[in-house]
Amino acid sequence: MSGMANEGSGERPVALITASCRGPGLDRLHELCDVHYDPWIDQHPLRIWDGRQLAARVDELGATVLVCEADVVSGEVLDRPLRVIGSTRGDPTNVDIAAATAKAIPVLRTPGRNADGVAELTVALLLAVTRHLVPGDHDVRTGEVFRDGSIPYQRFRAWQIAGRTAGLVGLGAVGRAVKWRLEGLGMNVISFDPYSPDATHSSLEAMLDESDVVSIHAAPTPETLGLMSAARFSAMRPGAVYLNSARAGLHDLDALTEALRSGHLSGAGLDHFDGEQLPAGHPLLKMDQVVLTPHIGGATYDTEVNHTTMIAEDIDRLLAGERPLYCVNPEVLP
Repeated sequence: MSGMANEGSGERPVALITASCRGPGLDRLHELCDVHYDPWIDQHPLRIWDGRQLAARVDELGATVLVCEADVVSGEVLDRPLRVIGSTRGDPTNVDIAAATAKAIPVLRTPGRNADGVAELTVALLLAVTRHLVPGDHDVRTGEVFRDGSIPYQRFRAWQIAGRTAGLVGLGAVGRAVKWRLEGLGMNVISFDPYSPDATHSSLEAMLDESDVVSIHAAPTPETLGLMSAARFSAMRPGAVYLNSARAGLHDLDALTEALRSGHLSGAGLDHFDGEQLPAGHPLLKMDQVVLTPHIGGATYDTEVNHTTMIAEDIDRLLAGERPLYCVNPEVLP
């Protein structure tokens, strides 16, 4: 693609990039624009700008291209003559899409950027839960390998996951990435997704009844929030394992806690919580059969390479007068 100059002028656009970017895509952005690279994630203490702060920086630089990940793109910054906003997220929730659309500013996104990273963490959670890795690690570190006159083989016996059935809720980019990984480990993988023709089940309850492991990969929408309710946890097989590497809002946390406390579920692996952490003293914090990680599924350098490439290629298309592939509001395009 060409796309090296502003439409109607010989000047290169100025880009303010506050997302964490790397790889060939960042090199391409430098070829396309005069780049001011100031990633939010490298700041200590952590820095997240609002629309007013972004507007001040855009004014200072004369930027017309804005690429953000965590900063909130709303308010004053949308009054600036921005040619494009890139959000390095699958769902650009940090951008006021309606206001950007009203200003005729195209907004780009990066669907599937972290699918492999989240899928890998899902597998890690599954193995950590089923093979008791966290309590086993604890016993070694604290010198309690022969705790209470027992040996680890007694305390940590487990079923292999090979030959078991995993039920996936959602067959988007992450669900598909999880599917082939679990199949590669010898699992039978079934699925529920009313929007995917590849799903094996049209009934969530029927899928739950057949699954030794249930893993959630749905997007949080009004339709899916609270999807895993008390009734649906009860519909899971006794002794099943529950995994959620998506969003906490997809399940009823109290119902999940009770299903684990009662022993109906044998374990759980969770990578997200409302407010990004569990409140102090929450019962899950004391359950050895539960593995908790702090929303790190997509925290890979590869995710940054992926989203940078996708944003750079779409900015290139826009500057060349072509249609971008991942524009949230294509109605603003010529």
